[in-house]
Amino acid sequence: MAWPLCRDVSRAALALAGAAVSVALAIVDTSTLASSTAAAPDWPAITRETRPWSRWWWMGSAVDRAGLSADLASLKQAGIGGVEITPIYGVAGSETRFVPYLSEAWVALLEHTLAEASRLDLGVDMATGTGWPFGGPWVGDRDACRTLAFRTWTLEGGARLAESIRLDQPAFLRAIGNQIYEVLEVSKDEAAPRGTRAQPLTRPIARSLSIADVLEPVEANPNLQQLALEQVRYPKPMPLVALVAYPVQGEPVDLTSRVSASGTLEWTAPAGKWTLYGIFLGWHGKMVERAAPGGEGNVVNHFSRDALDHYLERFDRAFATHRLEGLRAFFNDSYEMDDAAGESDWTQAFFEEFQTRRGYDLRRHLPALLGTGSSPDGTRVLADYRMTIADLLRDAFTSEWRDWAHRRGAIVRNQAHGAPGNLLDLYALAVIPETEGTEIPRARWATSAAHVTGRRLVSAETATWLGEHFRSTLADVRVAVDRFFVAGVNHIVYHGTAYSPPDDPWPGWLFYASVEFNSRNPWWRDFGALNQYVTRVQSFLQAGVPDQDVLLYYPFYDELTRQGQSRLRHFGGANPAAEGTAFEFAADLLERRGFTYDYISDRQLESLRVEGSRLITSGGGSYKTLIIPAGHFISLETFERLLAL
Repeated sequence: MAWPLCRDVSRAALALAGAAVSVALAIVDTSTLASSTAAAPDWPAITRETRPWSRWWWMGSAVDRAGLSADLASLKQAGIGGVEITPIYGVAGSETRFVPYLSEAWVALLEHTLAEASRLDLGVDMATGTGWPFGGPWVGDRDACRTLAFRTWTLEGGARLAESIRLDQPAFLRAIGNQIYEVLEVSKDEAAPRGTRAQPLTRPIARSLSIADVLEPVEANPNLQQLALEQVRYPKPMPLVALVAYPVQGEPVDLTSRVSASGTLEWTAPAGKWTLYGIFLGWHGKMVERAAPGGEGNVVNHFSRDALDHYLERFDRAFATHRLEGLRAFFNDSYEMDDAAGESDWTQAFFEEFQTRRGYDLRRHLPALLGTGSSPDGTRVLADYRMTIADLLRDAFTSEWRDWAHRRGAIVRNQAHGAPGNLLDLYALAVIPETEGTEIPRARWATSAAHVTGRRLVSAETATWLGEHFRSTLADVRVAVDRFFVAGVNHIVYHGTAYSPPDDPWPGWLFYASVEFNSRNPWWRDFGALNQYVTRVQSFLQAGVPDQDVLLYYPFYDELTRQGQSRLRHFGGANPAAEGTAFEFAADLLERRGFTYDYISDRQLESLRVEGSRLITSGGGSYKTLIIPAGHFISLETFERLLAL
């Protein structure tokens, strides 16, 4: 291609090298360039999106109009193109400033932010919740994330079960700090003088926090910011979902309808030995991590469309009488359920969903699902269970959330990694898929989905916790940025900027895992130079199209068959698949030999077509080769599609 001429050779070299383009630059007499320069192509337009953005934490949502305007102006001056609003936990000692999430006052502050951003030509995204994952005080038992629990009983022919069909959920509690706090009264004469750190209003007392200290329901607790709950399970009976009796030989018998409200089983076992499987619906107990005031509570059930709809209704009510023009996208800060005790691995209508999607009744295969039997169909049942979970995560959560955002005139930015689903399909549902981390293979989940399906932007949560506060340099940030560029990212979102009141003394309010992209950082006056570099590179990357040679098929069904300690599998870490697989070997070999490639899923293969000697994807991506790694299992539909290609 023809490159535009640039008098500043050093700046041109910096931009082109950052875009991973090999060029030769000639230094010439600029006096002879008048006529040729006029015919040169224009530099790509600089827009909000070609500039880097920053995640903007509202600590306790303790923000005001003047402070918001000042922060936005400062970010604009430094070369930032937009912000992502994420309300987060509050600062001790500033409780009187907290603004409850989605209250009238909070939404009015959002309106002000959007108006100021429009005036300054800045973009605005907002998280669909506080902290992570989605959840809040309006997520009750019905809509909270659930877990599969089971119990077995044995009966001989002619016997009746004497005990109740019942399973109690054991108590569990995890909280940050795990200490009881008491509130301290601070009189005016004890308050810290201006210019010094404020005295905390709470202090830990001698004993650890226990479940007895936490009211049920969790939203009834008046001190949720201090409790900092991460996971709560109350000791109580779990609802029975199904009771099925299995003989040593023969067909299972569904006994669910024969269990009374008190748990008594009205059934006499026929001849032979029977094992009774009771399936119960437990509460996983995951709380929103680092939630803002008004956002503390249960995490929503990711496998229930009704639960998500109820969750989003709270936003509809809050926004009903407000104008939110200028909001570009709603954001999801990753799945992150796999870091809790136990698994969120069930939903109320799972048996019905399984029957519809897989074509058989899972209740007839409970020993295979639970790993207690030796049935030869165990691998198939486990894989089909995991596939159904993946389907529900795609259809009941990600698609439903995206469609809701579109109805509100916005798009979605999504971090899909860590989820128990096919990440390529989940990322493809977002207009802007977003990655994070430091490993190029990990970033390829998001960039591949974008390239294959024709998404223009791929964002990255960038420079997350490179070092302790104020110890990360701009050179450190540059390394993180360039790694994402090489991986195919073209929309940098720094991690991040914590709002701090202008009158708060240095270092101000800090988010715990941040490089501190704010005016209190000593390198702030030089930050604009880095942002100019990022903007120049992104202006080309966003104007171009991907040019990979190879598609690497991701054998998702093969991954679903792998045995392990857990029923679910979560995907999207540093390695693209389980260690030692042919898929991992192929990805590593391509990387080492200098081939650029994208992953492709079963679903994306359905629309792959051949034009001449090229493979063309649904988004217009053009490739030379499709690699199928060796494996044990593949779906019939995918195998037939490969034969057709």
